Amino acid sequence: MADDPADGTARRVSPESRPGLSVTSEVGALRTVLLHRPGDELRRLTPRNADQLLFDGIPWVERAQQEHDTFAGVLRSRGVEVLLLADLLAETLAASGAARVQGITGAVDPRRLGHALAEELAAYLRGVPAAELADILMAGMTFDELPFGPDAASLVRRMHHGNDFVIDPLPNLMFTRDSSFWVGPRVAITSLALPARTRETSLTDLIYAFHPRFLGVRRAYESHTAPIEGGDVLLLAPGVVAVGVGERTTPAGAEALARSLFDDDLAHTVLVVPIAQNRATMHLDTVCTMVDTDAVVMYPAVRDSLCAFTIQRTDDYAGRAGHGAVGMRGPDPFLPAAAEAMGIGKLRVIDTGLDGVTAEREQWDDGNNTLALAPGVVVAYERNEMTNGRLEDAGIEVLRIPGSEIGSGRGGPRCLSCPLSRAEVDHPSGPDGA
Repeated sequence: MADDPADGTARRVSPESRPGLSVTSEVGALRTVLLHRPGDELRRLTPRNADQLLFDGIPWVERAQQEHDTFAGVLRSRGVEVLLLADLLAETLAASGAARVQGITGAVDPRRLGHALAEELAAYLRGVPAAELADILMAGMTFDELPFGPDAASLVRRMHHGNDFVIDPLPNLMFTRDSSFWVGPRVAITSLALPARTRETSLTDLIYAFHPRFLGVRRAYESHTAPIEGGDVLLLAPGVVAVGVGERTTPAGAEALARSLFDDDLAHTVLVVPIAQNRATMHLDTVCTMVDTDAVVMYPAVRDSLCAFTIQRTDDYAGRAGHGAVGMRGPDPFLPAAAEAMGIGKLRVIDTGLDGVTAEREQWDDGNNTLALAPGVVVAYERNEMTNGRLEDAGIEVLRIPGSEIGSGRGGPRCLSCPLSRAEVDHPSGPDGA
């Protein structure tokens, strides 16, 4: 049973028996989540490659792991089942030969390595134990680490330095929100925009396709359709989805996702929200996340300027075969458009502080990027004192975690997590509140 917050004890997610995998909101009680504990891939970061690999600094890996362990521990203490991507990947590679072949093919690029070197490396990897292969696919491999002697016939090997990567590392893998997200009982595999992250989805795809835990799970969206990233997708309410369009997600990706969700009867309304195309606001969830069924935490600089194009499925929507007609309007102010689509009178807005400098600092430090564990209960970085205080003043319980090192890749608790199962929430189901 949930604790009564009135008696001074913390509210908890009930550890009741867990139903199937499904997510219909941002705030329903979190039951199962996918995380990735940072590992050797972070040790590949240097001042020379950090910018290319999308990190603003060189994280202290051991401390980053401690911070991540604290995050996972907070989730488990609230009854959340935590699945770790590295474990799932190793189990997938051990269980499926097809997964092993697909993983190696995705990592070994003959266009870059040349066919001879690529074939030799692929042949070696086919014989590597599953756990070791999983580590290589995540952490990468340098030319010095190749398990066979220098090949005089390989110009590629001769012209690369020993510390150059023959397989690129994936240091952003810990931001599991971006490579997949769930809408209802289906999973969407995304298309990550920047070269440093494109291979992340191949590993996520392997897990969902071949791991026994996910057998029978159907797809909501295929990544080859158009670019979209999970950090840009907010499930505002059952049937209502907001999609940010900016640095990472394209208008074509947002429209393709909307039509896919309409085809599969997973949504009736999609709000497409243009955001600034820069690193500070790389995803919609860097400026706005939900903290309750009717409340968001939002960067005040965009509160009045954020707008939305509203796409709605019409009554005569024909579906896949007919590429059915949709209703489309806008742009309109985001907050009223979202409230209308959700069937509520108004969204409560909690901002990161009215002082412009503080708000900008805390937005940069992911003050707006919270993970809801239940309505009115969120996880946030402890460093964002102003935002956390304003959340608590608004009646939101804030579970603080350290993030000095794991935050160096520009992502908060929401970015670090991919919910696989949430409880349903009582919420209006349509734009009329019906």
